[in-house]
Amino acid sequence: MQLRPNAAPSASQLAALTLGAIGVVYGDIGTSPLYALKEVFAHGHLPVNAESIFGILSIVFWALTIIVSLKYVTLILRADNNGEGGLIAMLALASTAVKDRPVLRQILLGVGIFGTAIFFGDGVITPAISVLSAVEGMEVAAPGLNHFVVPITLVVLTLLFMVQKHGTGGIGKFFGPIMTVWCLVLALLGVVHIHENPQVLFALSPHYAISFIHDHPKLAFISLGAVVLCATGAEALYADMGHFGKKPIRLAWFGLVMPALVLNYFGQGAMLLQHPENIGNPFFEMAPQWALYPLVILATFATVIASQALISAAFSVTKQVIQLGYLPRLRILHTSIKETGQIYIPFVNWGLYACIVLAVVFFGSSTKLAAAYGITVTIDMLITTVMTFFVIRFAWRLSLLLCIFATGFFFVIDAMFFGANAIKVIDGGWFPLLIGAVMFMLMMTWKQGRALLSERLRTDSIDLHPFLDAVFSSPPMRVSGTAVFLNADAGTTPNALLHNLKHNKVLHEQNLFVTVKSHEVPWVELKDRIEIEDLGNHCWQIMLHYGFKNEPDVPKALKLLKEHGVTIEDMETSYFLSRDIVIPTIGSGMAPWREKLFASMHRNASGAADFLSLPTNRVIEMGSKVEI
Repeated sequence: MQLRPNAAPSASQLAALTLGAIGVVYGDIGTSPLYALKEVFAHGHLPVNAESIFGILSIVFWALTIIVSLKYVTLILRADNNGEGGLIAMLALASTAVKDRPVLRQILLGVGIFGTAIFFGDGVITPAISVLSAVEGMEVAAPGLNHFVVPITLVVLTLLFMVQKHGTGGIGKFFGPIMTVWCLVLALLGVVHIHENPQVLFALSPHYAISFIHDHPKLAFISLGAVVLCATGAEALYADMGHFGKKPIRLAWFGLVMPALVLNYFGQGAMLLQHPENIGNPFFEMAPQWALYPLVILATFATVIASQALISAAFSVTKQVIQLGYLPRLRILHTSIKETGQIYIPFVNWGLYACIVLAVVFFGSSTKLAAAYGITVTIDMLITTVMTFFVIRFAWRLSLLLCIFATGFFFVIDAMFFGANAIKVIDGGWFPLLIGAVMFMLMMTWKQGRALLSERLRTDSIDLHPFLDAVFSSPPMRVSGTAVFLNADAGTTPNALLHNLKHNKVLHEQNLFVTVKSHEVPWVELKDRIEIEDLGNHCWQIMLHYGFKNEPDVPKALKLLKEHGVTIEDMETSYFLSRDIVIPTIGSGMAPWREKLFASMHRNASGAADFLSLPTNRVIEMGSKVEI
């Protein structure tokens, strides 16, 4: 269920959206108790005593309060882009706010795209550590099964990625109820141990966090690298705002998820006060022996749901980045006839799977993976905070002092967590950073390559208006029907038209020169979809406008021409595309290896016909070689 921006949900809709938010938005952060507290003490830096436990629990509680409750739920959710959230939406909002400052705008675009690239590194680590930590519960239930943890994890992940092509519509309705049960179990496990040791609740006071940081600054700083694991997944609150709305996300957080997380973390702390020897896997040690196997199964379901949410997010982000022109077209399949947002991208699916399998096999345990986790999350948190400053300063036009105060506080907190994770780069943080760096290089290579290609095509192009004047001074034979020439650069003569006149020596009765333009906004409404310019002689220049979350559908958009007096018959319409073959050359463009990479990406991009929803039986492609 999805509401349009500013639509007020009814009580039943609000309940359904809140349940959906619990299942999708909070899968990642909801499964962090499996490993977060364990990793704080995993490397032996901290003694498992009352002072450390009270200090760490207090830091965990205030990290959840400051990062999630105050920063994301209270502030960031206000920065919606036509009802949509996420780093791409924030990037579009920030870049639009500073559009009159071109240098600053380019810097923000670069930073935002880097954050988007880093997201893919997070997309590899999250499913790997989540599922692995759930299956590791078997080591508590039956220590002799520890050799089967990695194989079982790989089987679960393989099945998860195999079912992606079938869509999640059928099982998605169970995500909310399962995650609700999971949160209730988290709370119940915590309450039992808090009841046995209620003094642990004193750690709710910030006094213990401040004292611990003051008395042990070095240990506290190192611990922040693991403490941040309790807040991983906070970005999902903002990213999924367009699907559920602000109110359901806030209700789910304050009404169930945050209380469940706090109770569970404090329950783990209460247990460790009495049984510090359980630090090896405190989450599963909380459960009675009879409940271990059911808890492992429930935890596995919860982590699969968390992984599914992130995989779906990877598909969505990839599609948006393609729309913005930072990645080549990829084959996108729709898995639902009702929900346009449910998509499957085979290349992304199996690319993620290969990297996740590599991470599980290479690192082998959630403890080793935890060293790789956190660095990408904290980078995205920092970037989101920076983007928020430019949104509230230049889009909302708040006072400079207020903007600095509002975002500066969060920037300092984010920077501390980033610094604590930066020291773990050698221990494993390099892995997601490498993935992010590769993605950033690919994205910038594609963007710059497209700019070079467009510049070269523009240099060699012929202006459309004078060309048509010359053609109609001695007109060729006209044939019935409509020709739609897809043209990347409005106002220039498409190569497909030149080839058609050269080889076929005919011109259709109606000729449309169509340029598809993507904008840095999530949605462009139908009323703003089309611009038309009459060129005379039954020729028209058409501009189609789409947001980065719209589905480009040229035939559907061209039906809107009827309102402008232009009628198109589907069966009498042909679509002409120019298929450029890129030839890298030594010159002033990119480095030779990047030009070769761009040429390969351009050659292997999926066809424009599929991306623009053109009927394949009425598409004519004409190729030409272009040197860059």
